[in-house]
Amino acid sequence: LRSRGSDLLVLDCGPKLAFPLLFDALKASGSALPQLVTWNRDYEPFARQRDTLAKAFFEARGIATETAADHLVIEPHELAPASAGGKPFFSVYSPFARRWFEFLHSPAGAQRIAEQQMVLSGPQNPAESFRIRWDQLFQGPNGSKPMDALDSTQSANASRVTVPLPPAGHTAARDAVENFRAKVQQYGDQRDFPDTGGTSRLSIYLKNGSITSRQVIALLGLGNEDFKSRSGTAIFLKEIAWREFYYHILWHNPHVEHQAFNPAYKDLQWENNPQWFELWTQGRTGYPIVDAGMRELNTTGWMHNRVRMIVSSFLTKDLLIDWRWGERYFMQKLLDGDLAPNNGGWQWSASTGCDPQPYFRIFNPELQSKKFDPDGRYIARHVPELAKLAGTAAIHSPPDDLYFSRSTYVAPVVVHSEQRLKAMALFKQQ
Repeated sequence: LRSRGSDLLVLDCGPKLAFPLLFDALKASGSALPQLVTWNRDYEPFARQRDTLAKAFFEARGIATETAADHLVIEPHELAPASAGGKPFFSVYSPFARRWFEFLHSPAGAQRIAEQQMVLSGPQNPAESFRIRWDQLFQGPNGSKPMDALDSTQSANASRVTVPLPPAGHTAARDAVENFRAKVQQYGDQRDFPDTGGTSRLSIYLKNGSITSRQVIALLGLGNEDFKSRSGTAIFLKEIAWREFYYHILWHNPHVEHQAFNPAYKDLQWENNPQWFELWTQGRTGYPIVDAGMRELNTTGWMHNRVRMIVSSFLTKDLLIDWRWGERYFMQKLLDGDLAPNNGGWQWSASTGCDPQPYFRIFNPELQSKKFDPDGRYIARHVPELAKLAGTAAIHSPPDDLYFSRSTYVAPVVVHSEQRLKAMALFKQQ
């Protein structure tokens, strides 16, 4: 921003305190208050409350406000079932996605993508748009610039960061899109295999606003795919639709942030064994694919999506631990931790959510491992004590014998076949 003639001021105290502090400092410096404040809309419960309060604060001082859509392709209020007597939102993914694709193909949807294509192909250094720095606004006789918290915040966070951070910002996001371009046609075949690198890795940039779904679609030249198509590009678009589906669910049902979407399962009697939960967080459950996923999360701040489903199913259906424990741990660890899709994914795995995943559909971690990491390369990378078993069936369920001692790798914390029956009984009690 400074290289373009603009500036950045970080006030680390929240908008309720930050804007009065800023406006008082502007007045004391003899600088005028802004005539207009704009921002892009957010859809999480906290953000909606924050923005409502901010809008009231500005308008009470005669400052106009404008908000715009950019985080989603289609906003929650724009998509509703055709039935007037039904719910004002889709509670099942498939009909939602069909309508989402229809909207994307409509003139209005096409126009949104075309607008982004125009913006993205325009000048990348619009210096004429930035003509003032913060120091200039506090040059009056009583001027005093509020304390900039950027450096102190970076320093404080750096002391707590234990995972490598990827390149940040819009340019890095566009580079990630370009890296994915060569993979998108094979996305449908490669996305479920954690060792192939077949996913886009765009989630962190979408979550942080470095790039938007509309821009990704525009950059990749997507938008004309048919919902029924099994092409890589169509399946990738369906994943974008999944993300937006969960945002729509959260918007219309803010209670899902803390409660089960399905009221029938809001009072499940989870066993919640804290020792088992700790083993799960450490990647020491004795189930290699689960442990590989949790160690990947702990050391990189990211986890492959197929493995996210496996480890969350294991926590809820094998260990019988409340999905909210796992959801919270993910949000603490994931660099791409995003409330709506994280919450939706966990409730899907726990069978407490909106999309109908029957409670008796329980992932078998060993079978999932054999299917999606057949040679055990992913496991060997993240669970090095199993590396010598790579390429053998034993890596999916290590033996306890003279060749491979349990002193090297932990025994399974539970027996899957037994826990599966307990999980089914747990849900049947409701």
